[in-house]
Amino acid sequence: MEPNMSKQYVVSACLAGESCRYDGGCSPCPAVQALVRTGQALPVCPEVLGGLPTPRVPSEIRGGRVVAKDGTDVTGAFTCGAEEALRLALENGCTAAILKARSPSCGSGEIYDGSFTGTRVPGEGVFARMAREAGLEIWSEETFTEGR
Repeated sequence: MEPNMSKQYVVSACLAGESCRYDGGCSPCPAVQALVRTGQALPVCPEVLGGLPTPRVPSEIRGGRVVAKDGTDVTGAFTCGAEEALRLALENGCTAAILKARSPSCGSGEIYDGSFTGTRVPGEGVFARMAREAGLEIWSEETFTEGR
């Protein structure tokens, strides 16, 4: 993609079909893939942009920090990647985001509670919060497709 090409959406790369999830997989969303194909969306993975490998140890937000299941504090990588993803989104003219539900980077509305038991709590991921604070409209793949 050429820099400064106007994109309406920044999207989680895993929703676009890129294998960048913590488990090495992807979570393809046909609506997001169509936006990418037509040049309306910019796919990003904040975790990869922050230097984390694929696959990687799963992480959740606990007490305001991002912690991997093995106990490693990965807040710095998540923050760095979120900042880079936001920079790319703004540089490319994105005004909205479609982000992976419940992700510690991209979750909006609810995330996992940090216990690695699948328990959901109100909250948002690191990138979702930064994007919202920068004025982007935030959707998850679930709320975006429900609203169409």
